[in-house]
This record gives sequence, C-alpha cells and structure tokens, in this order.
Amino acid sequence: MKFVCLNVAIGVFSVAASAQEKSTPPPRVYPVALPNYDEETATRLQIFLDNSDFGPGKIDGRMGEFFRKALISYKHARAMPKTGAVDQWMLDQVPVTYTTYTIREEDLKSIGDVPSSHAEQARLKWLPYTSLLEFVAERFHSAESYIQKLNPGKNWEHLQPGETLKVPNVLPFEVEKFTEGKIPENPAFASRKIFVDTHEHLLEVFDQGQLVCVFPITPGSKTLPAPVGTWKILGATVWPWFRYDEGMLNYGVRTENYYNLPPGPNNLVGILWMGLNKPGIGIHGTNNPETIGRAASHGCIRLANWDATRVKDLVSVGNTVIIF
Repeated sequence: MKFVCLNVAIGVFSVAASAQEKSTPPPRVYPVALPNYDEETATRLQIFLDNSDFGPGKIDGRMGEFFRKALISYKHARAMPKTGAVDQWMLDQVPVTYTTYTIREEDLKSIGDVPSSHAEQARLKWLPYTSLLEFVAERFHSAESYIQKLNPGKNWEHLQPGETLKVPNVLPFEVEKFTEGKIPENPAFASRKIFVDTHEHLLEVFDQGQLVCVFPITPGSKTLPAPVGTWKILGATVWPWFRYDEGMLNYGVRTENYYNLPPGPNNLVGILWMGLNKPGIGIHGTNNPETIGRAASHGCIRLANWDATRVKDLVSVGNTVIIF
C-alpha cells in the first residue's frame, strides 16, 4: 500500500548516538524532519515499531511525539538514514493493519469494580480492569478512543462474549498469561545498561553500545523528580503488591500510615515493579497508560503495562540504571 504524505511537521528530537561503557548519558545528536501520514499508514508504522520494541506510545493512528521519537530511534539503532522518508519494507512487515478480537467468556474474569478509596482497595485480592473497553485497549496497546473509533455503534457499557471488535494487528498484551512472582537474574543481559532520559521522557536500553529498545515513560514529578544519578536494579516482581504510603509518595519519608494494595492491572504500579537501590524508587507499570509521558509520578519511572512487560524481558536484576 502506498502512503500519503499530508504535510511535514518539523520536530527536533534528540536520539542517543551510543552508550559509552562508563555510566554517562549517551550524547544527543541531531534534528529530524518527519512527515504526517494518513491514519492507516500511521497505524501500520506504530505497529511495526511496537513489535520491534521501539515503543510509539499508545496506538492511535496519529503522528504523536513518542511515535516520532520511536521512528527516529529505530532508524538510528539500525544505522539507517535519519530522514523523514519511511522505507516501504517497514510497512511490508505489517501487511495486515487490523485484525479482529472476539470477546471471550473468560475475559469477564478480568473485569470488575474498583473502589475509589485505597482503604477499600486494600480489602480486595485483585484490582481488575473496570470495563471490557479498558481490557481490549490495553491488550492491543491502544488508546481507548481509537478502539471506539474503529468500532462505531458499539454499546461499550454492555459488550457481551461473542461480540467481535476491530483492533490494531499488534502483538497482544495477554494479561492472563502472567503469574505473580519474582523475576530471576538473566546472565545473558548482565552487561546491559538502562538510560532514563527525564527530559525526553524515554527509557533506553543499551548492550555494549548498541541501542536495544526505547519506550516512553513518565519520570517523577516536580515535587518528587526521578533521582538523577547511577543506580542498580535490586529486584523485580510481576504483579506486585504496592505499599501505598502518602508520606513516601509525597515527601519520600516512610510512615506507618499505609495500605497494601493487591496486584492487578488497576494497581498503581501495574504489572511490574523493578526496585532500585534508592528507597521507594522503581521502574514500574501503570493503571492509566493514557497518561504516560504527561502526568506526574512520585519519583518513579512509569511505563504502560504492555511496555513494562517487555522491559522485564530485555534487562536483568543487577543492571545499572542511569537517570539524567
């Protein structure tokens, strides 16, 4: 399929040239002009980048900030000319832009009510999705509004098993396949380094100077910014319990006034917690992927759940984390 270039938007985005072996941030090197594409072409490119571990943010068929950064980063990592042109072979990797998903009876097990108060949440054993729309959107790494746009006329409050939805043809985040537990060290990735760019809102992984992956993040807040410095991953857990302590979250001070929130996609740290050797600070998922890159977090490095689950398979406990 040929793509249509509607107009050109100039974006000056910095991309890591290489990661030096010492723990210093990789240099930022070049401006790139990128075009805007029609919705289907943009969706195909987002799917390609997402499947390649260069996260474009939520799939929505639009040329947003993280889509552009992912495309530049991918070209850089593959030593491709860093121009606004998109090679046809990228599009050829996604010959089918959309697929269908049929709601299953078992999907209803992932849906339920989540009370607003943390005290009530702490009484539960699981924090589920609150709707089938939320479930399907996260499964296919998409904005909820895009899933709704692709499926006009659906009654989203009363979806039933057997109903079929049109969705982006991306490798799905299959929530039912993950089990609670600690993640062991991966010796094959012992030399990898994680760079957290708090200005570009990106997490990058390097292996001996080679850029492995890039994902959009939310890095802390103005009150509690992500701690600049060199750290290490001490441990990692899938489906973590979260100690909700407002003293720690707001002031970095641990108190005895807290709630233990159970795991689930609507836990505040989502599917993953990777704790750093900085008390209370970690790399984690989220209960609200729509806010990645924009809303504040409490000093931590927050990813969409579908990106967090891939990060856990691309790094290891013991890896160095450089926040800058």
